[in-house]
Order: sequence, then structure tokens, then C-alpha cells
Amino acid sequence: MNVFISPSSANGTVNAPSSKSCAHRLLICAALSDGVSVVENIGTNDDILATADCLKAMGAAVDINGTTATVKGIGTQDKKQEIQLFCNESGSTLRFLIPLTLVFSEKCCFSGSGRLMSRPQNVYKELFSEKNCTLENMGGTLTASGKLKSGIYKIRGDVSSQFITGLLFTLPLLDGDSEIVLTTPLQSAPYVDITIDALSLFGVTVNKTQNGYFIKGKQKYISRNLSAEGDWSNAAFLDAFNIAGGSVTVTGLNEDSFQGDKIYREFYAKLSNGTPEFDISDCPDLGPILITCAVLKHGALIKGTERLKIKESDRGAAMAQELKKFGVNIEIGNDYIKVPDVIPQKPDSEICCHNDHRIAMSFAVLCSVTGGTLQDAQCVNKSYPDFFTDIKNLGIIYKTI
Repeated sequence: MNVFISPSSANGTVNAPSSKSCAHRLLICAALSDGVSVVENIGTNDDILATADCLKAMGAAVDINGTTATVKGIGTQDKKQEIQLFCNESGSTLRFLIPLTLVFSEKCCFSGSGRLMSRPQNVYKELFSEKNCTLENMGGTLTASGKLKSGIYKIRGDVSSQFITGLLFTLPLLDGDSEIVLTTPLQSAPYVDITIDALSLFGVTVNKTQNGYFIKGKQKYISRNLSAEGDWSNAAFLDAFNIAGGSVTVTGLNEDSFQGDKIYREFYAKLSNGTPEFDISDCPDLGPILITCAVLKHGALIKGTERLKIKESDRGAAMAQELKKFGVNIEIGNDYIKVPDVIPQKPDSEICCHNDHRIAMSFAVLCSVTGGTLQDAQCVNKSYPDFFTDIKNLGIIYKTI
């Protein structure tokens, strides 16, 4: 689906979509519980549907009606001999579930789409080898086998927090107590906080230590009825239309949320004053839209960008490639991106979205100022399938071509 966006202004009120980060975690906790849980406001984007399908393959019963999921937990049934899990393009689904399959199956074969199976999993491979488990990638299929044991898990804190979250889901189920020891300072800490909060809602306790986390074994997940929060990450794209000259109010957000991306409001507030400096080490998903907003204002120096390379696309390189079409040349360093103070022009060719939802939504904001065509814009379905409908209702003029 190609989308041509005309210069237009967004005005009005829009409700934030469901938080993908929260919904993933609540669904998994529900699936690990004895009994039946109801999780409302889950959103039906591609990533959440991937998690739901994988949980069903693992033995849970997941019934989605609109934005409400009714989940009957896997419980204490016998381990499956072998399971096949298709994670589509969801890195969260893959990394959250890898350790759990070493509890609920003898062997699990993971597959996916896009760049997913090329994203690094060496952290798990090294950890599991110490626990007599294996993780092998052969021909684009990742195979996990063995029985995970409790104990000490030493892990770098500057790798993706998804590895830590996967362990936090799993270690409470093991027979003995475990400890996660961080060997370097933790990045993306808010995502781990979201996980610990979700676990606590389902009756599972994680204790922070000086260098990581202590997890008592033989814990049980307790079924619950609750609702996922609104998403601060996707709200950043909606709020960015204000940077583009609109007047948009985003509702449905929890001001006390653990979601780290809520810091975008502080970042946006600084963009009108000179050329600010930001660090997105704890909120890398804000990278593309923050670059866009800096282009629309006075530029910025964005630090902590190294992990943008291993997302759905190499996001820094993708933004640089497409921004050239607007007459904007950004500077990419090893762990920073410098956005110049320059006025963007109407693009001289169509914009490639690089099969990346955050790239697509970022350039939708920019094209609302300059005009322009987005190629294969359906990639927004990964996290926000109603994005174009919502911005149309706010007054953004576009047509599919």
C-alpha cells in the first residue's frame, strides 16, 4: 500500500493505541497462570497477534474478541515433545518466549519474517550453554532444546532488555532460586520495570539487588482480569503532529506509567530552543520520530543510537537514506546522530519505509508538512494498524495509490 500525503494539519483529540510493550507482557503472564484471565485493550497489531498465536501453540487457550483477550493458562501440563513457533517480525515475541520453551517443551523451533531471524541471540546462546541447554540458528530457523535450570545468570546490562525480560518470565517457574547478575550498567531499564510490574500483577515477585535481580523459584502465576495501558511510544507519533504545526491532544495515557518512552514530552519541549542534546539509550524506539521532529525544528544531537542498527531496519541508516530526498543530510556516528538545522523540502522521489513501522509513521509526520508518497506503508500494522485512519480523522489528507 502506497500512501500519498498532502501538506495538511492535524487538529483534534485522539486516544492512544494500546501499549504493545504492556500487552505482550500481560498476555504472557496470563498464559502462565492457572485459570482464566481477561486482558482488555490489547490492540490487534501484528506483533500482539504473533504472541497470541505462539502462546496457543505452547498450550494456552487464547480467544481474542475485538481488543479483549480471554486466556486460559498453560498450567502444569506435561512438557510437549516439540513445538513450532512463528513469531512473524516480533522481536519481543521471540526473545520473551525462548527461555519459556525450555520449560514447556523438549524442543522448540522458532521462525519469523523480515529481519527477525537475523537479529542477534548470542546472549541466550551463551547463557544456556552454561545450563546444559542449546540454542542453534540453522537456515533461518532457531532451535532451543534442553531443560533450563535455576542458578546464577550473568548478563550484560547494555544488551537488549528483552533478554532480561525473557529470563524474568521463566526463572520464577523453576524449582530453585535464581539470580540475574548484570555485569555492565543496565540500559532500557524502563522496559524491565514494565516486566516486573506485570509480574507483580499476576502474583510473581522479583527483588532488585545491588547488581541485578533475585528471583525465588516455585512461584505461581495467578490469573487476573485487567487492562493494558495506552502506548506512550505510539503517542509520540501523534503528538509529533504538534511539532509539524498542528493542535493534537492525545488521551488514554497513564501519567504514572513505567513506560520509558513517555520522556518524549520532555524531548519535544526542548526542540524549540536551539539545537538540544538527547540520550535515547533507555528509549531507542523514539529514535526515528525524534530525528523527524529535530528536522522540523532546529536540529539536535541524539546520543545512545547504537542499538538502532538492530531493529526492524537499521533505523539510523534508513532515516539518513530517506531524508536525503528531503534535502536533509544527517550525520551518523557510532553512538550518535546529528541532525542539522535545515528546512526540509518536498522529496524528489517516493519514500521507502524499509518495512519498518516507526520509519513509516515518522515520515508520515514529515510528509504532512512537505507532501510526499510513502511506499509499502502497510508496515504500520506491526504496531499501529489504525494509524492512517486516526490521522485522517485529525485532518491529515492522504490517499492510497
